[in-house]
Amino acid sequence: MEFAIVDIETTGGYAAGSGITEIAILIHDGEKVCERYETLVNPQRPVPLPIQLLTGIHDEMLQDSPAFNEIAGKVHALLSGRVFVAHSVNFDYSFIKYQLEAAGLPFTATKLCTVRLSRKVRPGLPSYSLGKLCDALDIPLSNRHRAGGDADATAILFSRLCAWDTEGHLQAMLKKQSKEQTLPPNLPKEDFDALPQCPGVYYFRDKGGKVIYVGKAGNIRKRISSHFTGHNPNPQRQHFLRNIYSIRYERCGTELFALLLEAAEIKRLWPAFNRAQKHHEAKFGLYLYEDLNGYLRLVVGKHNKYQPGLHVFSREYDARNLLHKLVRNFGLCPGLCQLSDCDGSGHHEAGCLAQGAPEPYNQLVREALQHLNRNLPSFIVMGEGRHEDEQSCIWVEQGSLYGMGYIDKYTDLQSPADIKSLLTPYTGNAYMMQLIYSHAEKHPHKVLQLAAALP
Repeated sequence: MEFAIVDIETTGGYAAGSGITEIAILIHDGEKVCERYETLVNPQRPVPLPIQLLTGIHDEMLQDSPAFNEIAGKVHALLSGRVFVAHSVNFDYSFIKYQLEAAGLPFTATKLCTVRLSRKVRPGLPSYSLGKLCDALDIPLSNRHRAGGDADATAILFSRLCAWDTEGHLQAMLKKQSKEQTLPPNLPKEDFDALPQCPGVYYFRDKGGKVIYVGKAGNIRKRISSHFTGHNPNPQRQHFLRNIYSIRYERCGTELFALLLEAAEIKRLWPAFNRAQKHHEAKFGLYLYEDLNGYLRLVVGKHNKYQPGLHVFSREYDARNLLHKLVRNFGLCPGLCQLSDCDGSGHHEAGCLAQGAPEPYNQLVREALQHLNRNLPSFIVMGEGRHEDEQSCIWVEQGSLYGMGYIDKYTDLQSPADIKSLLTPYTGNAYMMQLIYSHAEKHPHKVLQLAAALP
């Protein structure tokens, strides 16, 4: 078995949007380096100033260097049939694979991460970065942040790890059924192995224990595994994998419960690598204001967190549909609600009640809002629990999420108020309510109406 120890320098942090500026490949037979290849590479794009300062590689140095597609055949030949070894291997591998395949050379290889191998063979060190490892293990490291210098240090580290590995960690990591090389470099495999195969919410945490990503899953283990498999070159995966040091999870009885808990936790923790759900806030609202003529106006407008609406909506269609119903049922003026050309300035449609003194019309508006608030739905969505002796409970009160939790399936609770006291309060939003309403519509047999039971 031969190993290809690889180190690269790049113009950025992810393969799809960055180029390689330098590459070093050392062929290692398990005891020593027996072949070496090293070259600068023209990335065909500018090298950012911070990277120039870090590596010492600048644009002028690269002008006469080969582009990657000119050396792709040589690189492919050196790597083919050998174990791909690197410090934080998924970073280097993602760049090499992306560049080789862009040059028309499909590439897959068995990977070995010297960060993960170091953690197993030499556990308990304060840091497993290459520089700190070399200091701790007395490994010479010169020409730092250059491909050749870092590759030389990695080769010495690899040789020592092979000699120290009396428990067979290296061979175990290379077994096909091992997921060792797909995991982030700083995540203990024991954390992954302990994950359950059930619905729930999971939390990726950084070195300091701060949550950097929250996700939901119908199958926690399977979903987390999907984060680590494949070779997606896009930035989110490349950036956050290296910052994952531990995983925490929360079992949930149903996928709906997991969806709601995920949304609530993202809102509470605002993790750095969650992007999509940060944009799930309400987009439209139903607003009330008094115009210059003294008329109360109900209108639909864009949601503004500094001016909360009477009710909020994810879709403008839902907001306008509700307003149309209020206009029909209470004889409100479509123009004053911005639903027609009637403008409330004396040019009213035939039969419009918004004529003369504003108070009679304003009373209709107040009645419409009272009716709306009185008739907001209150119900419980029941579902499976985390085990067979419990059931999940999602409580909606007057159109808003009150709380969620679990109760004993064989409870002798006598009233909804008893159930309510066992739930954890949560603040919902339009996105969460949309999830609940959609689920309730699809599964009416799981919904317990509470209108008659509430005060």
